[in-house]
Amino acid sequence: MATSFDPTSTATNLATAYVQPAQTLLDAQTKAAQTASTGLTQLQSALSAFKTAMAALSSKPGQSVTQYSATPSDTSTMTATATSGAQPTSTPLFVEQLATTHQVAFQDLPAVPAGPGSMSIQLANGTSFNVDLASADADGDGTLSQTEIARAINTAAKGSATAMVVTVGGATQLMLSSGVSGAGGKLTIDTSGLSGPLKTALDDTTKRKELVGAQDAVVWLGAQGTGVRLQQSSNTVTAIQGVTVTLKKVQNAGDAPVTLNVARDDSATQTKLQNFVDAYNTLEKALDSLTVVGKDGTANGAFASDAGVRAMRDRIGNLLRADYGGSNLRTLGVSVSRDGSLSLDSTKLAKALTATPDALDKVMGSTALSGSSGVLGALDKLADSWTNSSSGQIKQRQTSIQAQQKSLNDRQARLTDQYNQAYQRYLQQFTQLQNLQSQLSGTGSMFDAVSA
Repeated sequence: MATSFDPTSTATNLATAYVQPAQTLLDAQTKAAQTASTGLTQLQSALSAFKTAMAALSSKPGQSVTQYSATPSDTSTMTATATSGAQPTSTPLFVEQLATTHQVAFQDLPAVPAGPGSMSIQLANGTSFNVDLASADADGDGTLSQTEIARAINTAAKGSATAMVVTVGGATQLMLSSGVSGAGGKLTIDTSGLSGPLKTALDDTTKRKELVGAQDAVVWLGAQGTGVRLQQSSNTVTAIQGVTVTLKKVQNAGDAPVTLNVARDDSATQTKLQNFVDAYNTLEKALDSLTVVGKDGTANGAFASDAGVRAMRDRIGNLLRADYGGSNLRTLGVSVSRDGSLSLDSTKLAKALTATPDALDKVMGSTALSGSSGVLGALDKLADSWTNSSSGQIKQRQTSIQAQQKSLNDRQARLTDQYNQAYQRYLQQFTQLQNLQSQLSGTGSMFDAVSA
């Protein structure tokens, strides 16, 4: 008796066996390409995050890792902040006058008929603008309200001044504020282009009230009358290198100057250096994962056998151990452990800064484009050689892998065609064989019947 079989499953098994060696190789190559592509994305992310962290430490000219504090003896009179460009100092300051912004109010301006007319507003610094009232009637009722006049002023001023309508004690006022602080922001209104009740009201000094006069700040470096007099339009003083002072209150004549102390802030410096240590350790952990050699059945990292990535990692280690400006990270309390991570000894850092205050800035340097230096500049250049979006090694590798993946996809399409062709061929052959078997089985049954 003939053995029955299924042509479809037989054709499937034979076609699969026909392409299996090529399919196994192709699957392995596709998986390897995808692993490399994913690894490159992770490497790009890790290096870019590290570059960002380094830029936050020192990416601008004059910016450094060493931090300073600025503390006035009277914080009600002034406050201060210091940047890394500051120098330790003790400076007396006397606040004689604060800068103010000119404000004037016009009371009970009448609603006037809409029509041609304009006024010019000048600032003492030479800025001026023209307010055309011909099209200021926004609601089309034939009259100009204070709100419509204020809107016309704001449109023409473009930040040089602002106008608003306020109501105090039932009285409506048009308030005009200069957009410039100090004496240079004093406002003057020229009404020669107007006529009628609006001109009369604006020119009427009884309706005009100066809310805040325009004046510059006056501060003395030293005692009032004998020190160096500074006059400026702002209450923010930047005359002391690396220090920003904000004036808050006027002192009385005869008062002692406020003492501004600028000193190195070791706590803030330690925090900033710890940020670098933490950023590097995050990068190191990512590189560990990407280059790990699998053991006991665990998978290899994407770049476990990649000489280029390992060379880059070794280069980073060498840069961390190198000398810059006659010193290095180790002498500043930053050490490299056996597992490659960094740690910071704050006590050792403080001693090093006391002995050589500029050592940290010389070692760390800057990532600034105008003059990168130190360990930050060297690491930034190395990271950029990999992450640069046009010429970096990651970009070049990604382009190569994308071409490889396209080739693998084309090969997979051809292999699928080969499988389909083999399947159809086997299906046709075994379907014919099944039909022949059925015919032979029927003939055998006829002979059995006759012989019976």
